[in-house]
Amino acid sequence: MQLSKSQIKHIAKLARLDLSDRELKTYGNQLTDILNFVEKLQQVNTVGVEPMAHTTGAENIFREDEPTNWDEQEVNNALNQAPELEDREIKVKRVFQ
Repeated sequence: MQLSKSQIKHIAKLARLDLSDRELKTYGNQLTDILNFVEKLQQVNTVGVEPMAHTTGAENIFREDEPTNWDEQEVNNALNQAPELEDREIKVKRVFQ
C-alpha cells in the first residue's frame, strides 16, 4: 500500500505537523513501510492465541500504599533533604507559566 502525497499531508495536518516536502517524502515512506508491515501481521493466524499485555511476564512487585504517621525527627530529615522550603513545606517549580 503506497500512500499518496495528499494522504501524507492530511495525516501530517491531523498530527499538527508542519512538514517540508523532503520530510513528507521521508515520513511518507516510513509510514507506508509501517502500514505494509501491519498488513502482513493481519494475515497471521491467531486463532487460539491468548491476548497479552506484554511479553516479559513481569508482574507488579510494588507494595500497597498505606499511610503512616512520621515522628518529628522523620519529618525534619525529609525536609532537610528538600532543595527549597517555604514555611516547612517543600517548594517545587511551577509546571505552567
